Amino acid sequence: MARILGIDLGTTNSLIAYMDGQIPRVITGKQGRAMIPSVVAMTDNGLIVGDPAKEHLVRNPERTIYSVKRFMGKSLEDVSGELKYFPYKLHEQGGVIRIQVGEKTYSPPQISAMILKELKLRAEAHLGEDVRSVVITVPAYFNDSQRQATKDAGMIAGLEVLRIINEPTAASLAYGLQQKTQGTIAVYDLGGGTFDISILKLKQGIFEVLATNGNTHLGGDDFDRTILDLLLHEIRAESGLDLGQHPDQMQALRLEAEQVKIRLSDELKTQATIELPD
Repeated sequence: MARILGIDLGTTNSLIAYMDGQIPRVITGKQGRAMIPSVVAMTDNGLIVGDPAKEHLVRNPERTIYSVKRFMGKSLEDVSGELKYFPYKLHEQGGVIRIQVGEKTYSPPQISAMILKELKLRAEAHLGEDVRSVVITVPAYFNDSQRQATKDAGMIAGLEVLRIINEPTAASLAYGLQQKTQGTIAVYDLGGGTFDISILKLKQGIFEVLATNGNTHLGGDDFDRTILDLLLHEIRAESGLDLGQHPDQMQALRLEAEQVKIRLSDELKTQATIELPD
């Protein structure tokens, strides 16, 4: 029987895992890191995915795609309030978002497929065998269009998506709650771009989803944006500069906002160091 792997295709990071007997194992890369940043850079030398692609966020912002999960199965109208935060160009074709990179355009599933291919290659190198059959997790409140877009990404990547599983349910399975717990539990998932919660009833090893809710605009990215907006306001007030007109500076500021958020997880106060253009 062919091995079936599990994939977390996240807004900011993604990973792939397999079952080693009864134990789930997350596959790490050469640097020992389990997570691959969900970033794709289109460079003159070809396509780059993951950590190397992150290096192009500032130097090549209009050709470096990130947070594409926010666009899966959505129209341009659905994300109109977010467009100012992305340096790359978006437009709509046939009701589907297209991402413009140079003369070419890509759908969100096509970009996601590039990330999935990288995960596939990592797994094949680790396991020494072809990888085709996978299960992919999605936020519990993903609608049919978003779930289909996720399946499409898998197909483009050369994968057979056997099932789409809600992320809270997958987390419960990973912790073995079906073997240890009886009763009603709440599982929440706060990710890079989404937040959702599910109420699950467990009885005799069977999950029953009683209720699900979530917010597609509440995640780590949104925390970053709140800090980013504050920094932009302070910069305009003190210097009169509008960094929104400088994609590279905006990206550098967004990355600094992310670091501020991370530091504030452990500290009550922190400082942001910002290098302004001449």
